[in-house]
Amino acid sequence: MEKSVALGVDIGGSHITAALVDLETRTLIKNSIRRSAINAQESKEVIFAAWCKIIDDAFDGIPNNVRHLGIAMPGPFDYEKGISLIKDQDKFKSLYKVNVKEELASRLKMPAENIHFINDAAGFLQGEVFAGAAKGNAHVLGLTLGTGLGSSLCIDDKAIDADLWNSPFIEGIAEDYLSTRWFVKRYQQLSGKTLDGVKELVSIVNVDHLSTRVFMEFGYNLAQFLIPIIKKSKIDIVIIGGNIAQAFDAFAPELIATLKGNGINTPIKISELKEHAALIGAASCSDVSFKSIAS
Repeated sequence: MEKSVALGVDIGGSHITAALVDLETRTLIKNSIRRSAINAQESKEVIFAAWCKIIDDAFDGIPNNVRHLGIAMPGPFDYEKGISLIKDQDKFKSLYKVNVKEELASRLKMPAENIHFINDAAGFLQGEVFAGAAKGNAHVLGLTLGTGLGSSLCIDDKAIDADLWNSPFIEGIAEDYLSTRWFVKRYQQLSGKTLDGVKELVSIVNVDHLSTRVFMEFGYNLAQFLIPIIKKSKIDIVIIGGNIAQAFDAFAPELIATLKGNGINTPIKISELKEHAALIGAASCSDVSFKSIAS
C-alpha cells in the first residue's frame, strides 16, 4: 500500500498542515489531516521540532524507509536542493540558507531522495491539475486571491510560481488591486465606512449598491489583468482559490462579461480542492509519473 501513498505538507508563516494522499485515487486519506500553529520567528530547532512532530504523526505508522513526502513551501526557496532562501520577510529568518531537505531527512530518519518541494502557489495549482478543477488541461493559470496575490502557471503538468503579484498594473502593482486590502480601501473611499474584509462586503451585497459597485470594479480589474496573460500563454482554463474566491458569484458576471467583450471565452473556475489543493499538489510530487513537477 505504501507505494501509492505520499504525505502532502503545506507550510506557511503561521501553520503546518499535513495529510496522507492516495496517489492512485488522487484523494486525501480520511482522517489523516494534522495541523499545528507555528511561530515562524522561532529558532531553527523549535521550527524543525514542530514540523517533524506533525509530519511523524501524520505518517501514522508508515515505515520510515518507504515514506514519501511532498512539501509546499513559500519562496524564495531552492526547491530542487531544498534550501530556504527566505530572509527579508517576517518569517523563517532562522532557516536562511539551511538545507531543509537534509535536516528533515536526518530528523525523520527517511531517505532525502523521497522528500520533494514545490512552491506553495504552484502546489495549489498542481493539486487542481492532478485531482481537481483543472484535470485534463494543458495550459492552466492559478490565482489565489486573499491578503496577497498568489499566481502559478501549469504548462503540460508542470506547475511553477508565476510571481505576478508585483507586475505593473493600473497605477501600481497587481496585488494593490487584486487582494483584500483593495476591497477595504475602495469601499471606504466610496462609503466612508471601514469593513474588516471581503466576507463582510458579501453579506451586504444585496442591500448595498456601493458593495455591488466594488465587486463589479473588482471583476473588471481582474479581467484586465487576465486578458494579456491568457493571450500570451494560451491559457485553457483559469482556477481561482483563496478567501476572495468565496465571493466569486459577486464579481464573476463583470469578470466574464469583460473577458467576452475582449473575445476571450476561457473558462474561469473556482478551486475544487480548496484548502486541500496544496496538500494534494505537494504529495503528487512523489508520484512517479509526475516526478518532473518539483522545480
